[in-house]
Amino acid sequence: MLRRKARRAQGDQHGDPLDADQERRVRAVLALGGVPQADLPDGVQQVRLRLLERAAGGQEAPRDVSAWAAVVASHLAMDWHRAKRRQERLGERLASLRPPDPTAAEDSKLLSVAVARGLDELPDAQRQILVLRFYADLPVRGIAEELGIPEGTVKSRLHTAVRALRARLHEDEVV
Repeated sequence: MLRRKARRAQGDQHGDPLDADQERRVRAVLALGGVPQADLPDGVQQVRLRLLERAAGGQEAPRDVSAWAAVVASHLAMDWHRAKRRQERLGERLASLRPPDPTAAEDSKLLSVAVARGLDELPDAQRQILVLRFYADLPVRGIAEELGIPEGTVKSRLHTAVRALRARLHEDEVV
């Protein structure tokens, strides 16, 4: 009985283990991780499948399904990069995910493209931590726990990634 209530709290009334907010977060983490828009539904399904397999295997539901799903999505994004060898530039993929905003300033568009290019140039591990920290809004401790690495490693990678991204933005004279 308690398990059923916990499952209902995790997902919707149709048995979906991800609620709408969690699905949007997974899609965003996949997109920021460089997965093309056409592959996002498959990525979301992979996260759902892993959550269902976890439950079917008798494992407890993750303490924070949203954080767990974001980390799984970031791993899927890294796997995608390894398999596809970064065939497309991250800037183009991110631009295709955004609905056109006719009121957006040209400076904002330039900054978005510059940030996307900077993210694309980061090593996978640094990009993953940057996305989890600043987009998925996970704390350093949460990232360390989910990835199974020391907090100091998370902080070091985060510092290095931010410094590299900042240098890239200055180099492009965007900031």
